[in-house]
Amino acid sequence: MIAVIVDFEASPGKADELRAALQTQARNSLEKEAGCRHFDVCQDSEDPHVFFLYELYDDAAAVEAHGQTEHYAAFRATIDPLLKTRVRRELARL
Repeated sequence: MIAVIVDFEASPGKADELRAALQTQARNSLEKEAGCRHFDVCQDSEDPHVFFLYELYDDAAAVEAHGQTEHYAAFRATIDPLLKTRVRRELARL
């Protein structure tokens, strides 16, 4: 399995919009992608502008397919203007 971990920081005043978009993306990925096994959205308890995603995919092909979906393209178009920072990591799950 492949774990995808993404840290986001929303621009000032954009945390609520980012949270909604992240929750929609999680739901779409789980419902529409056979290779997506897990998709957690977390928000920092001390700084509401900081978010963390933890996603699990069957394999590299499922991660690639995820990045090609219409809902992912719509998600990126929605969140990119809301972000201060975005850091993504992809790791093999042991």
